[in-house]
Amino acid sequence: MPELWHEIEISPAFHDLDPMDIVWHGHYVKYLELARNALMARFDYDYPQMRESGYAWPIVDMRLKYVDMLPYGRRVIVRAEIVEWENRIKVDYVIRDAVTSKVIHKAHTIQVALNIATREMEYVCPPVLWQKLGVGPA
Repeated sequence: MPELWHEIEISPAFHDLDPMDIVWHGHYVKYLELARNALMARFDYDYPQMRESGYAWPIVDMRLKYVDMLPYGRRVIVRAEIVEWENRIKVDYVIRDAVTSKVIHKAHTIQVALNIATREMEYVCPPVLWQKLGVGPA
């Protein structure tokens, strides 16, 4: 079974802060996206490859849990892990302090395969996903 996770390190930029000098809650989604893109690129199935394979993968559900605040300049690790791939892609995320490992944020996203040609949602992930991830149907 391949390791279906990837981590990136980021440090929030000044322009990501709200008037209280902490990262505005909406920017967490951007950090998750950066980690998910890096994860999918690791398997050569980032957005350009998805499009070439004939599928779009829209997010249909997202859950966010803010555990602690994230101030300017704090280095954090954003971990993205694929935990489901049979009928949808479910990615779990954890953002933690790079120095102390304290959890700052938890989240998950769910994406479904959308056939670009027909604009119809697939109820089983297409074989190209399993091939790219190196997994088979469960």
